[in-house]
Amino acid sequence: MEDFMKPWRAQLLSILRIVSALCILQFGTAKILKFPVVPMFKDVTLTTWPSGYAGILELVLGALLLIGLFTRPAAFILAGEMAFAYFLGHAGRDMFPILNQGTLAIMFCFTFLYLSAAGAGPWSVDAGRGKA
Repeated sequence: MEDFMKPWRAQLLSILRIVSALCILQFGTAKILKFPVVPMFKDVTLTTWPSGYAGILELVLGALLLIGLFTRPAAFILAGEMAFAYFLGHAGRDMFPILNQGTLAIMFCFTFLYLSAAGAGPWSVDAGRGKA
């Protein structure tokens, strides 16, 4: 399996970045741009703590991740945001992520932490700039 997948590692890194960016970007657009309409985000504004500020980060940094520009710092900040989200919004409810509904925050956190270390991959603006 390793020999089969080895030639695709770099491209799969780019795909992981793009898919993760699209997933986090939808939270930012729902909170800030109100699209798609998500009932739990209907009262979020730019200055709502913490959801409004999180939405700004998710929108701006998610867009940067999507195109692969400033990937390492953007992913690192998003990893921190997701760790903050987990401990602020989920960890106090229950010890187990499946019960406190924090699994997505954990997965985002460690995916973005990995991207901050691994970089953008070949399909990115960073790669075009020689910074991937």
